[in-house]
Amino acid sequence: MKIDETDRKILAELQRDAGQSLDEIARKVGSSKTPVWNRIRKLREGGVLGQQTVVLDAEKLGFEATFFVLIRTSEHEADWQARFLKALKERPEVQEAHRLAGDIDYILKVRVKNARAYDVFYQALISEVKVHNVTALLSMEEIKATTALPL
Repeated sequence: MKIDETDRKILAELQRDAGQSLDEIARKVGSSKTPVWNRIRKLREGGVLGQQTVVLDAEKLGFEATFFVLIRTSEHEADWQARFLKALKERPEVQEAHRLAGDIDYILKVRVKNARAYDVFYQALISEVKVHNVTALLSMEEIKATTALPL
């Protein structure tokens, strides 16, 4: 799908605030409502736009601890990977999971209420899948967090 400068402006506005009206977006990108709506529809159909969500304030909802979990495994068989991925996908505490190149096999971003809740998560995970080594790093302060791409 070819994306032009107007599409990029629309995407930037949607990243900034997807709840704003079509009229507001059109005004900000220098277009009118119908062409903007058509472009958004095409971007959605082309898979450029995914599901729309809202950003919640985790701390105000009691989720005060973010752990970055480094996982090393000696298991690389398809069965182990399938069980591991299933375990991660079923756990709402896991906000992100990445398979890495290098010494660490996986890194997880885990958001929980406190250290005790992390331990419950950890115990459940290791009871389901065998891992060689787990290192949990507690974030002391979130300095920057965004899902916005640098368009």
